[in-house]
Amino acid sequence: MKFKYLIIAFSILIVFFLLITALLPLLIPDQAQAVNLRYVTSPLLFFMSAILVCLGIFFLFNYRLFLLLEREDWPALAYYLEQKVFVKNRYNNRYVRLLASSYMVMSDYPSVLKLENKAFLVKKSVVEKNVLIFGSARVISGDYKGAATFFKTHLEKGRLRRQDLEWIRWFYGFSWLLGSTFDKAEHEFLSMAVSSSDAIISGISAYFLANNLANKSLRQQDCLSAAENGRDRVLSVLKDFEGWEKEVKKAETEIHIAIIRKYIDEAGVWLFSPRNTETADEQQETDGRITGIHEHGASHAVISDKKYIQERSKIKEPE
Repeated sequence: MKFKYLIIAFSILIVFFLLITALLPLLIPDQAQAVNLRYVTSPLLFFMSAILVCLGIFFLFNYRLFLLLEREDWPALAYYLEQKVFVKNRYNNRYVRLLASSYMVMSDYPSVLKLENKAFLVKKSVVEKNVLIFGSARVISGDYKGAATFFKTHLEKGRLRRQDLEWIRWFYGFSWLLGSTFDKAEHEFLSMAVSSSDAIISGISAYFLANNLANKSLRQQDCLSAAENGRDRVLSVLKDFEGWEKEVKKAETEIHIAIIRKYIDEAGVWLFSPRNTETADEQQETDGRITGIHEHGASHAVISDKKYIQERSKIKEPE
């Protein structure tokens, strides 16, 4: 994303409106009306001028950050943010989130955990706002039990942002799945497939239930029923595969989505494919791909291939 061009374009737009607002009274022949119009437009001129000045100051102060983000120079970006966070002790959410994301793109998971530990001591709320990133670092590094414990701890604290809560629950179940604790993974996915308000979470939970957990469960029929329920819920909201792709597109800038993006893509194909038409060989192939999650652990290409994650990850400036 060309940050500087966006800022320049926005600045030009503001200047354009300033000129129109300033010149409009001059175009009115009636002097009395022109004076009244100046009284009305003066506060607007002052307000828009203030926005333009603040925008310029913000851009100048963050120019290097925008430049490194635009270049996708992750090592340089990480170093720049380390100076801000560790040296200048600025543990605000924006810097911590960007630094953790930069480490994740570089597959430097120990540094993510180091950042988490320091941020927890200085400002606990920053860790609570970035549970998905810090937990994902444990998942992708192969510490599945540690990831499950981390997610559970924060779920029990109840201090999570509403928009993160369901994804944290999903990753909690995913951590158990990767660690081959299928009963706990099944419990979470059964619930989310039929109750999640997020179509992606419902869809991918249903996908895992149907293609992996059902074969390992004592309640196989419950898993399959919940999978079909979740599938129907997604299809009722997103009418076709293009709708699914648009929904995924909205979330793909998040690092936790990049980690599991291949599974999301596979879930989309499963959700919108004709039902009960797979051959035995095709079903076996699908089961084999999913089973590979826990058999190959952290070496599995989907969750540890550096090139894949770097290509999928488009870190955005946090709001």
